[in-house]
Amino acid sequence: MPGIVIVGAQWGDEGKGKITDLLAEQADAVVRFQGGNNAGHTIVRDGETFKFHLIPSGILYPGKWCMIGNGVVVDPKVLCEELDGLRARSMDISGLKLSANAHLIMPYHRLLDEAGEARLGKLEIGTTRRGIGPCYSDKAARLGIRVQDLLDGKILKKKIMAALEPKKLTLRPYERDPRLDLQSMTEEYLTYGHRLEQHIADTTSMTHKLLDDGKPVLFEGAQGTLLDIDHGTYPFVTSSNPVAGAACVGAGVGPKDIDEVWGVTKAYATRVGAGPFPTELDEEVGEGLRQKGGEFGTTTGRARRTGWLDLVALKYASRINGLTHLAVTKLDVLTGQETLKVATRYRGEDEAIFETYPYHQSVLHHAHGEYEELPGWSEDITEARSESDLPQAAREYLDYIADFVGVPVALIGVGPGREQVIWTETPSVTTPVSAS
Repeated sequence: MPGIVIVGAQWGDEGKGKITDLLAEQADAVVRFQGGNNAGHTIVRDGETFKFHLIPSGILYPGKWCMIGNGVVVDPKVLCEELDGLRARSMDISGLKLSANAHLIMPYHRLLDEAGEARLGKLEIGTTRRGIGPCYSDKAARLGIRVQDLLDGKILKKKIMAALEPKKLTLRPYERDPRLDLQSMTEEYLTYGHRLEQHIADTTSMTHKLLDDGKPVLFEGAQGTLLDIDHGTYPFVTSSNPVAGAACVGAGVGPKDIDEVWGVTKAYATRVGAGPFPTELDEEVGEGLRQKGGEFGTTTGRARRTGWLDLVALKYASRINGLTHLAVTKLDVLTGQETLKVATRYRGEDEAIFETYPYHQSVLHHAHGEYEELPGWSEDITEARSESDLPQAAREYLDYIADFVGVPVALIGVGPGREQVIWTETPSVTTPVSAS
């Protein structure tokens, strides 16, 4: 068959786009299954940098299907801009397909997101203010506008009116905002519909056929496990489920269609926005990791918080997702650290010790990592292409991670380029990707 899910095993920004790009070379399709344009996947290929927010990372391969599944919320303006950017670079976009059942981010969703964060003040969640949360709220309330509605002006206008009705009081400060004019909004979105019509499809049926024919399909998630709305650090989470199980819902496939789950983790930890971060570094070491690792958001440009690798959280993510493989990225960023630390348990506010990820938010908010120290290395590893090329300390660091989490490290990132990887296990879709 196989179906392979790629998920973030931390708080997002782990480098999922690069891993998807590598595995997509031999896959027949890549399906994005949740999130919105709050995602930011950066791929460096042949010296060129590509940044995607909605389009699946596999778009760089001509002739492959790249699908935006029903579980994604789509800002059509952003999608059209991404498509225009790819056309300008002479990229083939004929393989992009957009689920007719995906929900649309509307102008009022963005306004509601901004207003909601402003009201919270210092207690803000730290959203990207792209309207993702309000869009998912409308979906759950059965007031959502779907991609297929872009193809029928009468239905679109009626649905927008119905969606706006319960929001009148909240949107009163914006009642003169031209973005909320019903006629203008309808016309703008019908225009998007004309532009996107050639890409709109029944992506679920397409995926079923590929799997039934034994074709390999990658399911690409956005954000990360610890931002999951059910299993993450609520309320400082995203508005969807970035875990592997959501691939079934967000792409319309069954659990038996999933053969492997690849969890992507950095060799250290980062987080964007507010919320608990038990291994956070706020001194010189943390700033050094931020600068060396280029830890600034692809979508927002915000500086990411940095910390030592949290193995308690990583083991939790492994269990939630049923990980079969680990991909460890940015190992090269740790070069030059004399000593490395990894959190193997937490200490709570009352000195209680937690060996597993605590379920209670009050505990987690006051928890701090308890560390094991491992030797660092000073050798440049950016040219390493096999495990034997790595310093002994780097190999021991990776072995410690795999042993603690109980999942083998199948791929190691040693630089931003797609060729700067080390394969230690062969994924079921293909033989290891050669350097290019």
